[in-house]
Amino acid sequence: MFVMQRILLVKTSSLGDVIHNCPVFADIRQHFPDALIDWVVEESFADIPRMHSGINQVYTVAFRRWRKQILNPQIWSEIKQFKQLIVQQQYDAVIDSQGLLKSALITRLTNGVKHGYDKQSIRESIASRFYDKTYAISYQQHAVTRNRTLAALSLGYAPPSNAPNYGLQAKFDLSFLLKKPFIIALHGTSRDSKLWPIEHWIELGKTLKNQQLNLLLPWSNSAELSRAEQIANTLENVVVLPKLSITELASVISQAKAAIGVDTGLSHLAAALNIPTIALYTDTNPALTGVMGSQAFTVNLGDINEIPSVDIVLAHLAQI
Repeated sequence: MFVMQRILLVKTSSLGDVIHNCPVFADIRQHFPDALIDWVVEESFADIPRMHSGINQVYTVAFRRWRKQILNPQIWSEIKQFKQLIVQQQYDAVIDSQGLLKSALITRLTNGVKHGYDKQSIRESIASRFYDKTYAISYQQHAVTRNRTLAALSLGYAPPSNAPNYGLQAKFDLSFLLKKPFIIALHGTSRDSKLWPIEHWIELGKTLKNQQLNLLLPWSNSAELSRAEQIANTLENVVVLPKLSITELASVISQAKAAIGVDTGLSHLAAALNIPTIALYTDTNPALTGVMGSQAFTVNLGDINEIPSVDIVLAHLAQI
């Protein structure tokens, strides 16, 4: 092992994936306490690494926005500016834990030894051709474990087996919005197949009212707002929050008694903030991408084609 002066992490999206990469930071700092650690991330999720007090530099890309306006000269100007920024720095190690062609292309632009998954361990096998060193890391383990193992092998220390330390800190005081005590209901997700039924949320809210607990509902788009209002219209102890940024929502989550959420990045954020978290899975395998806490109580309920009942959620909530 040699002294690392500067390290670049490439993990661009999505929200849950970016959060899954956060424990890598604490692992690296344990072995290289003086290293400067930078991060390349999609602009929509840049709030996450910025919530980590020890991060040195956050570089943003905007693939999601760039693709929609690829013929716009302003977009090409933004891409050029990013390239100019990223090539200015010399890195001892560049670690791409995204494993996609777009992240591999970013990695290839950088100055430094480039590390990533081998072609058998990566979602887009062509990406492995862009790295200087590749590593075989099984898919049959949690994403957090994969990320931490990749960083360890890349930097020459033993893959960690301790609980992950996400290191995220909420930054704002939004107490004026909150009706305490409350449970935060993270009901929105990227696919309808991953939703928990509205009637389940309503039944949950009724039970929480009897326990003198409020249910707070965030939202990020019109469909989520409509769902939140539908739930709120039937219950007196439900509050629909205003639209918040990721950083603002983190501050709300950090004051919750517990979080109950579907398969969404916000559920991972709750666990990363050490809030007791109950995650509800209906269309994905929680063994690979379920919430993984560091200190607080976390549990993953359900599975592919298996919708968790309200009773089992309440049973686990009672343990908190």
